[in-house]
Amino acid sequence: MKMKMFTMLFALSMGTTAFAQTGLASGTRFGHGEDSLNCLKNISIYTEYVKTNNFKDAYTPWKAVFTDAPVAQVSTYTNGAKILRGLIASTKDAAQQKNYLNELMGVHDQRIKYLDELNKLVKKPETKGAILGMKAHDMIAFSGANLDVNAAYAIVKEAVELEKAGSDYFMLQDYMDMSSKKLKIDDAHKEQFIQDYLAAAAYADEAYNAATKETTKKNLKTAKDNVDAYFINSGAASCENLQNIYGPKVAQNKTNLDYLKQVISVMQLLRCTEEEAYFQASEFAHAIEPTSATAAGCGYMYYKKGDLEKAISYFDQAIELESDPLKKADNCYNAAVVLMSKKMYGRAKTYANKAIATNANCGKAYILIAQMYGASPNWSDESALNKCTYFAAIDKLQRAKSVDPSVAEEADKLIRTYAAYTPKDEDLFFLGLKKGNSVTIGGWIGETTTIR
Repeated sequence: MKMKMFTMLFALSMGTTAFAQTGLASGTRFGHGEDSLNCLKNISIYTEYVKTNNFKDAYTPWKAVFTDAPVAQVSTYTNGAKILRGLIASTKDAAQQKNYLNELMGVHDQRIKYLDELNKLVKKPETKGAILGMKAHDMIAFSGANLDVNAAYAIVKEAVELEKAGSDYFMLQDYMDMSSKKLKIDDAHKEQFIQDYLAAAAYADEAYNAATKETTKKNLKTAKDNVDAYFINSGAASCENLQNIYGPKVAQNKTNLDYLKQVISVMQLLRCTEEEAYFQASEFAHAIEPTSATAAGCGYMYYKKGDLEKAISYFDQAIELESDPLKKADNCYNAAVVLMSKKMYGRAKTYANKAIATNANCGKAYILIAQMYGASPNWSDESALNKCTYFAAIDKLQRAKSVDPSVAEEADKLIRTYAAYTPKDEDLFFLGLKKGNSVTIGGWIGETTTIR
């Protein structure tokens, strides 16, 4: 490397009789004549100093290259950032630290300015978003108590919006950090803060799922945990806050479908579907463009108001309009829950079975049926036969476990509870029944089960 640089310097020294002109003035990488020779000398000098972390002596020759030959090398910017970070860390003079930080911000700005030319020099081009993300990171890291939260937030927000799921993990953390700090000084930022969280969390999840390197996945997992922590600790995550944010605005935006969809999406994601703002947004949106989500929202609204039949009619629309089998099954299940709450077990069972038919692994639907059996076991004048209803309930719980391991703990708890109510052998003996016999449970249940 040194021999190659020496050869370049020697060749250029032969042409110093030509007029001198910097790279900036001539629009070339290194400049012309003596200025090009000086540029290459300075590159050689500061590069050697950087290798030994001698940032003090590296600064002057580096600054000359940065000023006079802005497109000489990409490393002018990567090394420049390293030099200035080192100088900030090594001085205790607040004024000098501020000067160095301003220069560091200028390094990022100038790199963006000449990004197209610089990207032609490397195999892997850099992006504006990534540079802005690093600029914001440096601003946050080195500003201390003098951090301009609004400025840092604006920069990192732009960076993340440009990079999306391609954002470096620290950018997502910085985004939520600055958004949460902005929230503390600006109460009007609440709605945007929630949007920032939803975006950062979604990008982190998308990036994690696409990552192949374990170190990358680990960093993204940490970033997502931190993003979640900023949101949870902000106090903005409550349904009451969402109601306060969206409540006054929904009616004002009743013809703004995009806004209404945003409200519905956020409140569904954060499980705030019992709030009036969610109901209103769903009804207004449904009037403009009926969808499964808006129909479900209307269903909940009318259920809350006590109009069960209208609620079920909207749930039927939600089921009909939904194309995703898993979401369709959820809509069926939700209708079943509503009907069960009114002890309309027969109709509720029909919807629970629809959920299972749509999603064979819908363990919660099996559990719901079992709970309805357990809540309404009496169909016969014979007490022992009524107790056999609990065998049918246990059948459903066993099925729930087999199709959906995530509900196993709840199913096992209910199995232990219902097992205590099954009939004793002597009770069945007088009916001519014993273990292994089949019993058909009558009434709305209509199930055949086995005594055990």
